[in-house]
Amino acid sequence: MLRKWLRFFLKVSLVGLMSLCSVPQARTQISRTQSALAERIAHTDPSKYESSASVHGGAGSLAYMALFGPKDFNTNVIFVHRGVLLPRSGIGHHFHNQIEEMFVILDNRAQFTIDGRTAELIGPAAAPCRMGSSHGIYNPTDQPTQWMNITVGSVRGRYDAFDLNDDRVGVPLDPKPVFMNVKMDRSLLKETASMNGGKGVVNYRRMLGPEVFRTNWGYVDHLVIPPANSVGAHRHETLEEIYYVLSGKGRATVGDETVDVGPGDAVPCRVGEAHGFSNPGQSDLEFLIIGVALEKGKFDEKNVSLERSRP
Repeated sequence: MLRKWLRFFLKVSLVGLMSLCSVPQARTQISRTQSALAERIAHTDPSKYESSASVHGGAGSLAYMALFGPKDFNTNVIFVHRGVLLPRSGIGHHFHNQIEEMFVILDNRAQFTIDGRTAELIGPAAAPCRMGSSHGIYNPTDQPTQWMNITVGSVRGRYDAFDLNDDRVGVPLDPKPVFMNVKMDRSLLKETASMNGGKGVVNYRRMLGPEVFRTNWGYVDHLVIPPANSVGAHRHETLEEIYYVLSGKGRATVGDETVDVGPGDAVPCRVGEAHGFSNPGQSDLEFLIIGVALEKGKFDEKNVSLERSRP
């Protein structure tokens, strides 16, 4: 009888394990009409920030809020956090073996550590923290540093971390960073006419491409739409995007809805959703764009204007 129960237990356990292993592969596509666009757009709101001390063994504390989580996308976006690194505070040295993230500073400066090497970056700037590479960040100044963290997983919805108990305070600095980093420098943007069938000329740059990442993270773009210009409506069937407004005010159109957006707003564009952006204002509209693919290396783009022009 004991052997019979053991065989039954092992059989049930094996079936359960196989079922659990299959969960990350199954994707239930989020309905494109699940909620109104105005409700889906995330707004940076410092009054909603939560304080967190000694993050991954880091010095001091940071204040942040979650703009998005894994349930907001069909791709492997884990979260998008927005907040501040308080003076002489940071995120300690740690590893992720199943996810990769990108630390972004929007102003001031911070000391970035990648694979044990540390250098100071002046905002606005970012550094990708690739899966399997150790990383951390520290604000050595007496002013808060505006900060973001975007995280994409190799397995949908699964987060991991291994802390090194190293706050990176007072470590030697390299005069120049020996790790990948990007500066959101407008002088590096290139003029692009009629982007996705839009009006006029915009300024655009792909700062990081898919070859940089080990997960399905596709790219990181920088976009500036001058007044009276636009990016035309387009859709993707193999990837999703997040448009984060760095500065300026404009309009976002996703599907059949159009809403006003401003600094600190994050617009989610899911699989198959037509989306475009316009700037009817008097100052530039500036975006940080994150693209994440359903399958690594597979990208597509269809301009809605071209689709409508077909017989």
